[in-house]
Parts: sequence; structure tokens; C-alpha cells
Amino acid sequence: MTEAAVGMILTDRAAAKVRKLKEGEGNPELKLRVYITGGGCSGFSYGFTFDENMGEMDSVFTNQDVTMVVDSMSYQYLAGSEVDYEEGLQGSRFIVKNPNATSTCGCGSSFSV
Repeated sequence: MTEAAVGMILTDRAAAKVRKLKEGEGNPELKLRVYITGGGCSGFSYGFTFDENMGEMDSVFTNQDVTMVVDSMSYQYLAGSEVDYEEGLQGSRFIVKNPNATSTCGCGSSFSV
């Protein structure tokens, strides 16, 4: 699946952070993997990791030279979302602006649908 199907957005700010982290790891093949797990105070939690590999059922989204991948199970909950990066009083973190979430926890790291 490609980003043209429904889509997710990796913001310029998030892409810049991923680019910097990839450079720090010295591995240009790393991709940002965004996924959903059960748990958290609202039912589901967002997860982020680096991955060199892509599964054949992964959805792929790019921002210039940065690639974000999402597995098919997680994508059904993330379709239409925007992945951003922020630095603030609560620290620095990737955040998901998810139009499918009916409620979120106070810190924004978990949600329900």
C-alpha cells in the first residue's frame, strides 16, 4: 500500500528528527515504524521504533528522504493520522494527531476508538 491510498502524514519536524536520529545511528536504511499496542489508560497506545525491514503488508509514507512504515493491523486505527515531533515542558516526543480517536489520555500517548 502507498500513501496515495488513504494516507498518513509525517511532518517536516518529525522527518527532521528521524533524519538526525538516523545519522546518529550511522544507518541510512532505518525507517520510523509507527504501531499500535493494546493498553494505556485509554485502551490503545502508540509505539515508535526504528526498523530496517518492511513487511509486504506494511503501508509506506515518505517525507523527502525519510520513510515511515505502519503494519496493516495498526494502519486501520491510524489511517488519516499525522505524526509530528514536539519539544516542550513535558520533554521531547513523537505525537500522533489521530482523527480516528474518540478519546485520548491527558498525555496523548493512548487513545480509544
